[in-house]
Amino acid sequence: MNRRINAFLLAMIVSTAFSSPSFAGADDTKWINQCIADNKAEGQSAETVQKYCACMNDKMSDNETQSISEWEKTHKAEDEACSAAAGWK
Repeated sequence: MNRRINAFLLAMIVSTAFSSPSFAGADDTKWINQCIADNKAEGQSAETVQKYCACMNDKMSDNETQSISEWEKTHKAEDEACSAAAGWK
């Protein structure tokens, strides 16, 4: 019986660990959508811009008050990392 409980608990922990990024809050969605709008004319695919904006949002503190577009100007390392991760050319 303990094996089943332990297996269940382990499965729940692993499941939660891998699924937590998909639980972006309304505030995250607002910031990401603003970033997408800000970068719409940059000549990148919608998928690339979305990946970039989500990556930048993930790197920002939950208490940040600047938009992603404002924050990226003073955080070059994060900007470069997210550009590379998104395939920004």
